[in-house]
Amino acid sequence: MVFSTNVFLFLFLPLFLALYYLLPFRFRSVLILVASYLFYGWWRIDFLGLFFGVTLWSYLMSLGIVRAQNAGKDQLAKRYMIAGVVGGLSSLAYFKYFNFGLDSLNALLGTMGASSLSAWQVILPIGISFYVFQAVSYVIDVYRKDALPAQNFWDFSAFIALFPQLIAGPVLRYKDVADQFVERTHTVDKFSEGVLRFMIGFAKKVMIADTLAPIADAAFALPQPTMGDAWLGALAYSIQLFFDFSGYSDMAVGLGLMMGFRFMENFNHPYISRSITEFWRRWHMQTGAFLRDEVFFPVGGLRNRNLGFFCVFAYCGFWHFPSASAILLFPILQVAVFEATHQLRAFWQRHRALDDWIYDWGGRLYLRESLLTHALGIVIVINVFALSCLFVFDHNYGGLTMLPRMFGF
Repeated sequence: MVFSTNVFLFLFLPLFLALYYLLPFRFRSVLILVASYLFYGWWRIDFLGLFFGVTLWSYLMSLGIVRAQNAGKDQLAKRYMIAGVVGGLSSLAYFKYFNFGLDSLNALLGTMGASSLSAWQVILPIGISFYVFQAVSYVIDVYRKDALPAQNFWDFSAFIALFPQLIAGPVLRYKDVADQFVERTHTVDKFSEGVLRFMIGFAKKVMIADTLAPIADAAFALPQPTMGDAWLGALAYSIQLFFDFSGYSDMAVGLGLMMGFRFMENFNHPYISRSITEFWRRWHMQTGAFLRDEVFFPVGGLRNRNLGFFCVFAYCGFWHFPSASAILLFPILQVAVFEATHQLRAFWQRHRALDDWIYDWGGRLYLRESLLTHALGIVIVINVFALSCLFVFDHNYGGLTMLPRMFGF
């Protein structure tokens, strides 16, 4: 079930909201849990067992962490944390990468003249990345004492299963919403704000993203695309992705407001960014915060800035699809643009300190901090993101085959 279907809009959502406001507050987490499992099971009921298993495992490991820390057994608490993280990520790895691993192994065996292995095809459960990341981040936050453990299993299960953000995010951290499971406000203004936000997201998804999708499909399907066709396809696809993701995020935030929750924002107008650094700060902000805390800082942070950026985007590319273009070319492009932007800023800062003729003429010619450079920065960002989408989602369209066409080859 997705938000744009008639079943959700005219059956599921009205019935859920009616029951939600009729029930006393203490029963609403249970209703959220039941409704979220129904929402998820509408697609495939057999994956509910995995969903529940990840939830239960993370909850039990967090209890083990708290008890071990209270007893002064820090090493035991660390083992519980590792078990919680490995348990969640291993389930994600199996469902997300088993088919890729088998295909890669068979390709290797084929080059050696050996027979290929046959096995079942693993179906990827919808939303598994989001609920696994939420479960894993909860275990880590409890271990670090950044978040208090959930007061009961019902609240924690409702947090993991919360249907507004289950399919496409934003990734929630328990420490950001824990208080709202204990107490949240319900007002007419808040509900109205939620309805409006949901309608905006719905319009982004249905009227813009779904309109751009056939344009991208047609451009990439051309046997001999021109340079214009190639750029049109890449730009249409990248803009479609933005309106698809941000539309779902807006609908999730809107649904949360209707239920009394206030989720963290996930997009902040990334297409007005003047640099690729600013763009990624505005794009999928909750996932970005997770990658910053769990990948960027652990590998060195600002001390090894480019290594940190490379690891973040390699991880991000691998998360989407484990291909060489996603794991290598995508992060290389980001680091190259990051470094070029950093060097340009450093150049103007040096000459500003000198107050020399270069800085003076740079201002006269509108080459620094002007409307012209702002507009040029936005154009560069839009095109860099379009190229990034080709690297990451090459498996969808064969995007890398479009690159020569885009540059006239």
